[in-house]
Amino acid sequence: MDRGLTSVQLIIPDARWQRCVVHFYRNILSHVPLDKAREVSHMLKVGLARENRLAGQEKTPAVIADLGRQRMTKVAEMVAESIGETLTFYGFTDSHWIKIRTNNPLERIMKEIRRRTRVAGNYPDGQRCLNLAAAKLRHIAGGQWSTRKYMNMIPLYAVNASTIGTAA
Repeated sequence: MDRGLTSVQLIIPDARWQRCVVHFYRNILSHVPLDKAREVSHMLKVGLARENRLAGQEKTPAVIADLGRQRMTKVAEMVAESIGETLTFYGFTDSHWIKIRTNNPLERIMKEIRRRTRVAGNYPDGQRCLNLAAAKLRHIAGGQWSTRKYMNMIPLYAVNASTIGTAA
């Protein structure tokens, strides 16, 4: 309630967390020596570019062991700690994988808002900055972005319907 949450209508406690794969790579590679970055990047891509989550999880220990052999224990620990949340997208329909493995569309919107607020310069108060950001979001919602479908949800609904049907 202290953060402005009032009249909450729905809480989803079992929602899954998908870490952006691009940000996962960036975080890992920021701890890798420059001369090893390409090699580590290829190892991670081989581990993540699998046909399903199980295959990705089976490949992960080999990647972690290889990183350990190369004396990159910090990087190996980071991979071991966060690979599970990076592979969450495999739990969804494969037609959605490309869309939910990164948060690029949201990043694009945030980049546009940052660009607009930087151009406008300093604000006398936070409300004016918020108004500018809200105006940009309204412009996006009223434009071409809002008319295009980012993801076709029909396969997801079909999976949920079949799961519910078998559980009943």
